[in-house]
Amino acid sequence: MKRLALILLAALPLCARAQDHAFSVDADYLTRGEIRRGGISVEEDGDALHSRFILSRTRLGATYSRDWLTARLTAQHADTWGSAAGNALSMNEAWVKAQFPVGLFAQLGRQRLSYDDQRIFGADDWSMTGYSHDGLKLGFERAGHKVHLFGAYNQNVDNIDQGGTRFSGGIQPYKSLASLWYHYDIPKSNIGASLLFVNMGLEYIDFKEDTYATCFQQLAGTFLSWTPKHFGLEASYYHQWGKANGNIPLNAWMASAKATATPSEHWSFRAGYDYLSGEEDFPIPGGGNIGLVRHEIVRGFNSLYGSNHKFYGAMDFFYVSTYVNGFTPGLQNLYAGISWSPVKPLSADAAIHFFSTAAPVQDAKKALGHEMELEVTWTILPSVSLSAGYSFMLGTETMSILKRSADNNRLHWGWLMLNVTPTFFKTRW
Repeated sequence: MKRLALILLAALPLCARAQDHAFSVDADYLTRGEIRRGGISVEEDGDALHSRFILSRTRLGATYSRDWLTARLTAQHADTWGSAAGNALSMNEAWVKAQFPVGLFAQLGRQRLSYDDQRIFGADDWSMTGYSHDGLKLGFERAGHKVHLFGAYNQNVDNIDQGGTRFSGGIQPYKSLASLWYHYDIPKSNIGASLLFVNMGLEYIDFKEDTYATCFQQLAGTFLSWTPKHFGLEASYYHQWGKANGNIPLNAWMASAKATATPSEHWSFRAGYDYLSGEEDFPIPGGGNIGLVRHEIVRGFNSLYGSNHKFYGAMDFFYVSTYVNGFTPGLQNLYAGISWSPVKPLSADAAIHFFSTAAPVQDAKKALGHEMELEVTWTILPSVSLSAGYSFMLGTETMSILKRSADNNRLHWGWLMLNVTPTFFKTRW
């Protein structure tokens, strides 16, 4: 015991000896104009479905570090051009991080969680607000091993007199969150393996007891990758159980596989398949209105805080919004894509998806349709990029029944985006 105390006392001066300070100020300005017909949900056909708008997001960040301590603040404002009722100025990041010897660290405050391919936890920078979480992260990173333990407890107000209050949601809708992520890179093999466990508490109304209660749901799974020089393989599997949607038993799962090939620095090819489970025999009464049915068990997989735009089609029909009351028929996504970079500052990407539901849909087929995507990016400067994209989806009658497209099922989406990420000031002393 005496020897351990001496080791810890000797380690403290190592954290504070150098007195090396650094400070920087940076920004992230994103503007995207969109013209879309359909997407997310559709109520009627006609010209009214053509939406035109310009989105903008501005982030201003500052980072200070001194030897073992790092602090980060990022203010954010996201809005639609011309809107008087947009999002107020908020904090996207506000954390402090202490780095200890032998690879240990602790990070406290509002922070982003991004793991593996961002399928469960991701920054989701395509959206205007992105994902961030208030909590404490403890970690260890050394010799190819990474272990992150994250915990959060959310509340609307600090109600001292009455104890706990109803949590109606803040930057995230969960009441509590605990996650454990472990990753290991096998030396000299280009193989990486991750394990993820999540326990999330969601508040709901208990009508029998006439009070608020918290139900808990769990997720566990793995992500595997093998990335030799000119090709790569990825696979993942996640299972969910516990309670969801107001204390209903949950049993859902998803699996994915992806292969990539990069024969040269100018070309890259990819193909893959995603399966996300859904409610069995998903009910749709006449007229296209999705029925309210008593579910004995929830089978629709919840992708939690993943960067869904990255996986399930650029037009964001799936997993950006739910179908009704959190229930979904699930999704199958078979896709292929190609990337081409003729010169260093210019790149182009094309992809095609075939979508279908995972579970049968009453009085309808599983097939949802084909989506084609094109994107071109020009890196004008290291901190300035201009991108443009166009997507077209030829949907089926099932897409129309699920209120995801109009009667003719021809959906278009075009966008033009400017992203500027300058560093205004940087110094060290």
